[in-house]
Parts: sequence; C-alpha cells; structure tokens
Amino acid sequence: MAQLKTRLKTAENGRGRLRKPERRRLILLELKLRPHVRISELARRFNVSAETVRRDLDALADDGLIDRAHGGASAPAQGHYPSLDERANARIAERERIGLRAAGLVQDGETLMIDSGSTTIQMARALAWLGTQCTVITNSIPVAMTIGHGAPEVILCPGEYLPAESATVGTETLEFLERFNVDRCVIGASGLTALGPSETVRGFAAVKRVMLQRATIRHLLIDSQKFGHKGLANVGELADLQSVVVDAKPKGDLLSALDGADVDILVAEPA
Repeated sequence: MAQLKTRLKTAENGRGRLRKPERRRLILLELKLRPHVRISELARRFNVSAETVRRDLDALADDGLIDRAHGGASAPAQGHYPSLDERANARIAERERIGLRAAGLVQDGETLMIDSGSTTIQMARALAWLGTQCTVITNSIPVAMTIGHGAPEVILCPGEYLPAESATVGTETLEFLERFNVDRCVIGASGLTALGPSETVRGFAAVKRVMLQRATIRHLLIDSQKFGHKGLANVGELADLQSVVVDAKPKGDLLSALDGADVDILVAEPA
C-alpha cells in the first residue's frame, strides 16, 4: 500500500500514470473513507482522462463493488442478505447432498478453483472426507481450512476481506486468479434463472466470472430454493456451465433453458 501511495503522489504531480489495477484499488480505498467520489477529481488525481475513470467505475460497478452515480460513484448500498453463517444453518441436508455429489466428480491429481459459499463449504468437507488428492485455489477461508486437512496444496487468494463471508474479493483477488489455469471450477450463486446464475454478495460475481474463464470444466452448485431468483449482479450465461449440481430437478422454463444450453443436471438424491 505504501508503494501504491507513492505512485499516486507521482501521478498527482503529473510525472506518471497509475496502471488500471492500481487506479481501481485506490477508488475502492477512497470509498472506504468517504461516501462518494467524483470522476473529475479522480481524473485529476490519477493524471488520466475522465473517460478512463468512467471506464474504471463502470467495471467496478459491473463487478458489484461500487454503485454508479451521476458524475461519480458511491459505496454499494447494503440491503439485507443472509450472512454466510446464516446460510450455513439453513437447508443443511440438501447442501450436504449437493456437496457430496459434486465432490464425487473430482479426480485425484486435478486442479480446482472453488469460490466462497455455504454449499461449496459442504463440498470442501466432502473432498476432505473422501481424501481426494487435489490442488485447490479459493477465495474462501472456510473452504481453505476445511479442505486443507486432506489436499496436497491449498492456495488462498489475496484481496479485500469480507468478514460476513470469510472471503476475499476485489482487484487483487481477480488478478491473482487470472494467473492460473485449472481443470475444474466450482461456484455457487444467489439465484438461477433462464438468463444464468447471479450473485448478491458484493464482489462475488466478478470472482465467479474469472473462475469460469480459467477452468476447463465448470460446475454450479445450487439448491432448488434459489431457482427463479435473481441476484444483484449477473455471473454469466447458462452456456458457460457444463453442469449444475442440485438437490431437485428444475422445472418449466429453467429446465428448458438448461436443456437448450446443453447443461448437465446432476441431482443429488437423498441417501
């Protein structure tokens, strides 16, 4: 951070420009300190054009990290959404089944990206129980702690820490994930419709998008209560997925859309 502040001071004095990731980290830092930032002020401080700052703000807004406002941006509004602990204590049996079904897809020696969520934690527990020898990259501290007991290597992403989710998000997290190519990614979501999966937790949609891009095989774990629900930020299209692992088979338009996108529906049946 000290180095970044030095780079900012140099840019403010007109002797250089910040790189895109540096600008975006500083924008997020500013919004921790005050409720609103203006495009004109950021352009002056960063020694770049207003259009460049506008693109930075649009990208951060698309990732669910900020709210766009006229002439600038503000910190995202915090509506009520259950925390990780709250979600972890709901529909436990269904999520355990989904996690075990998903863990059974993973082969020894594979590399995985696993995102943060109550259902992906259940998958991590199942992988540890099965003793699957895989390498895992994750932004979730509970996933890392759980699977670390049995996996030969667990790589935890850096980034901005979200206490309610015990996870990291933000520009550093995304840049870190982009360094890797993996056999599989496993993500959760706040909702699933015919338009694709979506996410409500700030910054999670962007993490999921990168994981989908870096993986050869892509799985979504989601319980049936989330069918038909839309989160705040879109994650991707149904065609971005190879399979969805669920506790009950979807119906109606969602089923038709999944079939049309050639997505495998893997139902975790009760024992």
